[in-house]
Amino acid sequence: MSQNRVLTVYDCVRGSATGELAFPQIVARLAAIDVQRYHCDYARRETTYYFADGESIVATMPHERHEIGQEFSAATVESAVRQSQRGEHAYDDFVRKTTAAGCVGYMVYIAGRHVAYLGRRGETHVEKFPD
Repeated sequence: MSQNRVLTVYDCVRGSATGELAFPQIVARLAAIDVQRYHCDYARRETTYYFADGESIVATMPHERHEIGQEFSAATVESAVRQSQRGEHAYDDFVRKTTAAGCVGYMVYIAGRHVAYLGRRGETHVEKFPD
């Protein structure tokens, strides 16, 4: 794996945690190094980034561990997404709200331009990237 890929991924992880980078900036940086998709796993506090050539890299998510709710609430997840889009909270707040809503993680499909939020029992809430 190239050092550029590793540094870019970790820069995006750090930028997300500090609020220096917004979601559109992160997606653009990851797309530039050929990341096709990434999976954030709240239970393991890890994000796996998958490249077009088959390589992958796992990074620890730099947020506190939050208890995952038993029931999935797509409406609460959607509300947290909208708050993020308006810049109303930090990433750790987003994670806290979505885990409380029963979200176990999410898959970002860069080429497909959407995010699938996942519940314990296979529930899914899909958000298209804003234009």
